[in-house]
Amino acid sequence: MNNNIKRILVLRYRFIGDTILTVPFLRNLRMAEPDAYIAWVVAPGSAEVVSGIPYVNELIFWDPVTIHADSRGTHGTLREKVTFIRELRKKRFDKVYVLKRSFSSALMALVSGARERIGFNTEGRGFLLTKRIPYRPEQHEVLSFLDVLIADEVPVQDDYLESWTTAIEAEEAERILAAAGADKSPLLAIHPFGSIYQKTWPIERFAEVAVRLQDNFNLKPLILGAKGDLAAFNNSQHLFPEGSCNLVGQCSIRITQALLRRSKFFIGNDSGIMHLAAAAGLPLLALFGPTSPKRFGPWGQKVSVIYGDFKCSPCRQKYFTECEPAKAGRPPCIDSISVKRVLDECVRILNNEELL
Repeated sequence: MNNNIKRILVLRYRFIGDTILTVPFLRNLRMAEPDAYIAWVVAPGSAEVVSGIPYVNELIFWDPVTIHADSRGTHGTLREKVTFIRELRKKRFDKVYVLKRSFSSALMALVSGARERIGFNTEGRGFLLTKRIPYRPEQHEVLSFLDVLIADEVPVQDDYLESWTTAIEAEEAERILAAAGADKSPLLAIHPFGSIYQKTWPIERFAEVAVRLQDNFNLKPLILGAKGDLAAFNNSQHLFPEGSCNLVGQCSIRITQALLRRSKFFIGNDSGIMHLAAAAGLPLLALFGPTSPKRFGPWGQKVSVIYGDFKCSPCRQKYFTECEPAKAGRPPCIDSISVKRVLDECVRILNNEELL
């Protein structure tokens, strides 16, 4: 180990969206510290979306048992957690950026042994940090992450998202599309699912939008989703137009990224896939109900949002404590978004020649 090289640790682990939104922070950090050894603590499943990132030297997997993430439980016992911390301490980090806002992440920074610990002054954890940054919930997460660099006097030069796919993954995506008879068609990528049901727009409305856009713009619907979405999709698959390319449950997250790069336009719920579409530079329309798009919306130049903004918005995600459920058990904020409103916005975007 070269003791003359600055060693920096970044803590931002868990969901796909959180992971991809951290990329601008890491890129600016690398530009400011070209010779530093930069490690990033990530969740193993979510980390797949940043495979190939050139801004870090090492991805360190932290995998406790939790209901909030795609946990594999690698660090489920006290012994496993202690072993993880011991291995972290051996790396002798000089500085830790704590981009998560939890108490436990600041505690991890402390026990890592790093002298400098910089992060948000939230959840009563400020005493664990050496530099405390105010968290501003009125702005997007990307900007909040970059605030941490600015407070640490690290120059910020840009804020765009990135993602990386390989030539092999692109070839596999083309093979899949060819097998489905969709390799020659302009694709309308649709992700009508989400990890939290209450945040999803009804799938039958996505199907109606797909029918209209295929008829009016000759876009072939490409339906994306995970294996866990198959049951919901099977009940509604017949509503999508004939000739739709159904890949629900058939593609890895890496191939999904390659398929997004191949698409012309994206429509979807507030989800990690939405953030991947934004990172691919894809023109998109995202539908938001309980969550604030100001903080967690798609980030990019070609993104649009329809927000069911109610008096109780944004929701604290204690669903139906401040509102009565709409039909099918969704909050009225997401249910209030009409097919006409979505179609009108899609037409506006697709008639913009710069996006075609």
